[in-house]
Amino acid sequence: MTDTPTPGPAPNPKPAPALEPAPGVRPRRRRIGYELLECALHGHRLVGTDAARVRPEDALVVRETPDGHRWHRCLRCDAWLPLPPPDHPEREVPEGRDAIELPLRGRPLRDRYVLRLIALDRLVHFVVLAVLAVAVFVFARERSRLRGPFYRVVDDLQNGVGGPSGVHGHGLLGDLDKAFAAHDRTLWVIGLVIAAYAVLEGVEAYGLWRAARWAEYLTFVATSVLLLPEVYELHERVSPLKVCTLIVNLAVVAYLLYAKRLFGLRGGAQAEEAVRERDSGWEALERVHPGRGHAD
Repeated sequence: MTDTPTPGPAPNPKPAPALEPAPGVRPRRRRIGYELLECALHGHRLVGTDAARVRPEDALVVRETPDGHRWHRCLRCDAWLPLPPPDHPEREVPEGRDAIELPLRGRPLRDRYVLRLIALDRLVHFVVLAVLAVAVFVFARERSRLRGPFYRVVDDLQNGVGGPSGVHGHGLLGDLDKAFAAHDRTLWVIGLVIAAYAVLEGVEAYGLWRAARWAEYLTFVATSVLLLPEVYELHERVSPLKVCTLIVNLAVVAYLLYAKRLFGLRGGAQAEEAVRERDSGWEALERVHPGRGHAD
């Protein structure tokens, strides 16, 4: 089975005789074409492109017309593509079902796109938190050397506008003043907490990208725990960023719990596996384009 880019028109193609169903005709889909998008990005998944001959029982995945033209079915998007027989075949007949790894399609393919979108969000969190943790560690180490230049710059700025000397207020300068006044141990603890959170986000991103079941549970628990402080932050002060963050995290929790059937909801892992087999197994291929036999 190969990932094959969409080929151009065959030279002097001849119309294929009517097969049941005729290759090249794809059923209409009412859902978003994740299969088409995946094939556009990674090429079609075809079987038998390296086979010397095609058998009648291979009709589910590849068919040969009387004039020698072959039609190969994409195992992902169900498109039928004309290709000439190989000049140097590597096998006598197409692979059997046991040797073919079927690509994701249907709902499992959609779920993979959603999980990878969440993984990218977690990856951004990981990078930001990792940079912040490094900044805190560097600041804790170099604080004594930076204290003098910081207060000199603040005094120069405030004297330049006729204001009083010293740090006042609760803005950025006030936060920096508190950081310079904090105990060394406090800064190192803060840095370690941020670093641990960054590692957690990185682990989530890796597991979700691989569609690991444990990563779905980990992401659900970690995100749910953080919802309470996010709501508290909104109670203290509302900002567009905080509102968007809360909405995104609520959507992630709802999706993982309902669509991914965590904690046994809607049938749990067994129902999830049944959906995968229904949409991405051989039954799905036979349901869309019934073959004349089985590619054993």
